[in-house]
Amino acid sequence: MNANIARRKTRQVCIGPLTMGSGSPIVVQAMTNTDTADARATAAQVEQLALAGAELVRITVNGHEAASQVAKIRELLDARDIKVPLVGDFHFNGHRLLAAYPECAQALGKYRINPGNVGKGARRDEQFCEMIEMACRHGKPVRIGVNWGSLDPELLARMMDSNAALATPLAADAVMREALVVSALESAQRAIEVGLPAERIVLSAKVSHVQDLIAVYRNLAARCDFALHLGLTEAGMGSKGIVASSTALAVLLQEGIGDTLRISLTPEPGGERTREVLVAQQILQTMGLRAFTPSVVACPGCGRTSSHFFQELAQQIEDYLRQQMPIWKNRFNGIEHLQVAVMGCVVNGPGESRLADIGISLPGAGEHPSAPVYMDGERVLTLKGKTIAKEFTQLLDAYVAARYGGEEQARQTLSELLKAYAAAPRELIAHGKQ
Repeated sequence: MNANIARRKTRQVCIGPLTMGSGSPIVVQAMTNTDTADARATAAQVEQLALAGAELVRITVNGHEAASQVAKIRELLDARDIKVPLVGDFHFNGHRLLAAYPECAQALGKYRINPGNVGKGARRDEQFCEMIEMACRHGKPVRIGVNWGSLDPELLARMMDSNAALATPLAADAVMREALVVSALESAQRAIEVGLPAERIVLSAKVSHVQDLIAVYRNLAARCDFALHLGLTEAGMGSKGIVASSTALAVLLQEGIGDTLRISLTPEPGGERTREVLVAQQILQTMGLRAFTPSVVACPGCGRTSSHFFQELAQQIEDYLRQQMPIWKNRFNGIEHLQVAVMGCVVNGPGESRLADIGISLPGAGEHPSAPVYMDGERVLTLKGKTIAKEFTQLLDAYVAARYGGEEQARQTLSELLKAYAAAPRELIAHGKQ
């Protein structure tokens, strides 16, 4: 946890085995894009997201076919020992589905309700209350998720009229932002009146623009102590979506606002749904709020570097660390804090490598074709030849076992590797080639 960031104090919310709110780590969420009626496909994607690091996974429950399969999805996941809680995303007909499928209501870890689309007029309050009553009956928490694309039109019209009567009316967008906050807070208060404990309420107020999101959440955070779900809705595809989400959420997180987040990325054709999980983790880890996987420091490359070798090695190491994490996290306490450096020339390479837990400095243009390796700030040997990548990976594996496992056999293995690589005759790498 970054000591420079003071988390906003909130109520804690229990979602199955998970606890959300101040005093608990910020939770990473994701959402499936499968047809929930296809139980096996949905369970498979939930498993992928969970293995990537999602700690909550939301699924659409939009009709009878979907609702009838939620309990089976939960069973399939439990059979695979995937314990991640499921959040049911309800719109329009959620009150009917929860009543018609009690097994669905029980299998879900949390319900997501948008007060802007649970009904119209008098039916809105009635149907909202029916969903809250189901949450009370099954002991489930609820995210009251307001979205400016589906804001209660009656509430907005009322606030616009009141604003127009002011001597100095606010701009329309300011009224819209205030309406989002009021909708969330009034809905939370109504849920409490129906019987839902405040400790089972999470709020969100999602918009599509960075400055609006920051303004809305600052306002919402100052007016309640509910746990808050962060996310820039409809963030977009690729780098645009990542930059927009990162920019907005980083500002709020720096101010201690936010207890869970989801990065709403539009997948590129053939792209992995798990990317939104990795981006969420990277935001939190970069800000020092959580650690999920060992970090790799790698230089961007410039005219000093002689090949793509260091870039390829950096990618290989990054991929290797992620592949190993499911195994390592069950064996080695604190492994997520490991820092690895893969550098590309003598300017910053040795220094950056020395500052990491384990690092390698590869040759740049015109440099002697050798790659010094550093461990715990000390230069331990120099690798040369065509198998640098393989040998460094073996050293990394042995280093992790020795440092985090603490067993004498692991330390002995690392010592023997160091001696073997230091003593072995090597074919020097040709300039600019692996």
